[in-house]
Amino acid sequence: MRSPRHLLSPLAVAVALVLAGCGGGSGDDTATVTASSAVPVAPTASIAILPPGSDSAPGGGASSTTVVSGAGSGSPGVGGTRAPAASRPVRTDVPAAVTVVGQATVPKLTARAEPGDDASVVASLANPIASGTPLVVQVVPGSAGSPDGQWLEVLLPVEPNGTTGWVRTSEVRLSSTPYRIYVDRASYSLQVYNQGELWIDTTIAVGTGDTPTPVGDFYLLELLKPPNPNGDYGPYAFGLSGFSEVLDGFAGADTAVIGIHGTNNPSALGTDVSHGCIRVENSVITEIATAVPLGTPVTIT
Repeated sequence: MRSPRHLLSPLAVAVALVLAGCGGGSGDDTATVTASSAVPVAPTASIAILPPGSDSAPGGGASSTTVVSGAGSGSPGVGGTRAPAASRPVRTDVPAAVTVVGQATVPKLTARAEPGDDASVVASLANPIASGTPLVVQVVPGSAGSPDGQWLEVLLPVEPNGTTGWVRTSEVRLSSTPYRIYVDRASYSLQVYNQGELWIDTTIAVGTGDTPTPVGDFYLLELLKPPNPNGDYGPYAFGLSGFSEVLDGFAGADTAVIGIHGTNNPSALGTDVSHGCIRVENSVITEIATAVPLGTPVTIT
């Protein structure tokens, strides 16, 4: 188990997204989505505020997106192919099992190094988080919890990336997600699977060599709706449970959380251009936001 460098609570200063240069604009390094300028979206699978595809930015860009109809029993029935299919292989190692997610039911969720109230504290997390979103944690895949069933091992949204801890079962409400998101930086691809079946395959933009998108296992922590759906960050921005490993913060915040969001510059898709965030087409981020709940695992390689 890894120990955090610092906890999520400092995000009260700004929402958990490093968006300097992560937006779609050309060279705009000053825009920031903050908790006061973006509206948190309820973490459910039924938040269809914009119809899929309605907010695509003009211009062909370098993007290529395939939406597979009927990929698993829970996939939205959007179907069809909006652009020439991306020539990337379908993964064969995607588990069909659901991922267990815990939503905190207490004002402060305490995670410990081992199951038991006497164990050292790894993190103490505010609920809701700074953006107003209810705190969610992802149960570590394959973890059976404590023998007495009173504790769960979870992945925590703190630094360093990959930190885990044990929380009381009685302090979280459990649910599950059938979705998994895979980001491959080398091929500039983001794929969404539902119960092991491919649903979305799209081209993305990632971090530069100096500010790379971090690799590892993360999850969707929060969903924000920026005030301008045609702005740098598109109609939606997900904050992940992971942090930049080269930036200590941005625009006054002392954290640098990685996000997945839309863009108003689709021509930059397929390139290394951001400060670590992952950019996708506006229509794609809308489809993901409409269907995929918080707590969904995101694997970046």
